[in-house]
Amino acid sequence: MKKILIWMIAVIIVVSLTITGIGCKGTVTEAVEEAIEEVEEAVEEVEEAVEEVLEVKKIGISQVATHPALDATREGVIKGLADNGYIEGENIEIDYQNSEADPTLFDTIAEKFVGDMVDAIVTIATPNTLSAIAAAKYTDIPVIFTAVTDPAGSGMVESWESHPDDNATGVSDMIAVEDDVDLITKIVPDVKTIGTLFNDGEANSVFLVEKLKEACDALGIEVVERPVSTSADVLAAAQSLVGQVDAIWVGTDNTVVSGLEALIGVCEEEIIPFFPSDHESIERGGIACYGFDYYDIGYQTGEMVAKILDGANAAETPVEIGKIVSLSVNTAAAERLGVTIPQELIDAAEIVFDE
Repeated sequence: MKKILIWMIAVIIVVSLTITGIGCKGTVTEAVEEAIEEVEEAVEEVEEAVEEVLEVKKIGISQVATHPALDATREGVIKGLADNGYIEGENIEIDYQNSEADPTLFDTIAEKFVGDMVDAIVTIATPNTLSAIAAAKYTDIPVIFTAVTDPAGSGMVESWESHPDDNATGVSDMIAVEDDVDLITKIVPDVKTIGTLFNDGEANSVFLVEKLKEACDALGIEVVERPVSTSADVLAAAQSLVGQVDAIWVGTDNTVVSGLEALIGVCEEEIIPFFPSDHESIERGGIACYGFDYYDIGYQTGEMVAKILDGANAAETPVEIGKIVSLSVNTAAAERLGVTIPQELIDAAEIVFDE
């Protein structure tokens, strides 16, 4: 379409100059010779103008795995971009790649995006973000991450506020673990032990487990840890907690959340109250949490990506935390898991699932 437009304009210029030449110089040959020279210059100018008007940005989106929270994040990113003027199929091209939790693909995807010279790399979760930052280190390609808990602690940026040497920024899903523990004590008042499953190879997950232990230590609650390496390990890890804990809490761990149905199945069969950390997992069968809607996290990230595509410098853009934190409860899941959510919590909840 762009080339057709350019040549249509060029033809108009040729015809106009030819007619002018005939009138001024009296011969078609002389007019055409002069016109050709001027048309070459005019076509270059038209191409530059059309490129500027019809410029299409290209971004790569790297998602670590498939599960509802991360899928919602990606959808939010695309919507945030669209609402800020970057519409897929019109002025932005999106190359979406999902590693499906295969660590061997983190670097491959990142290197593909760098090789394609995309205008920005958007990463969803921690391990693939680290790969993208390493791959883009000596380029001008900014990395904008999302659904990352502790970007400074993970080594993505020097600090949340100031990171002039890091061409990266993004939106964190850092949660207040102590609030979730407080929530558990209100719904399971006699809780003495809390089990947790997490991927000990993910820095963010280890960080959240440490926060869980800090919050529980202050209340005299024991934490029983069960590390997993893949989502296939979730079932056995969950079964090993049966009879050992009064409740199970899981942070924003992508490995565990990818295998959440196995964990929920054990909890329902053995009547163990289960508390995840995001709204999508509450809808899937968790009891309650103070957390983020990951669509909102993604949307906030999409807004940031749009600003950077417009010319903002990622190195000068502070890392943000999710702006919308809300209480969600699932009354039907609570009943299946043998507890009753106090009415005051239900009344205070922004989101109530009852199936």
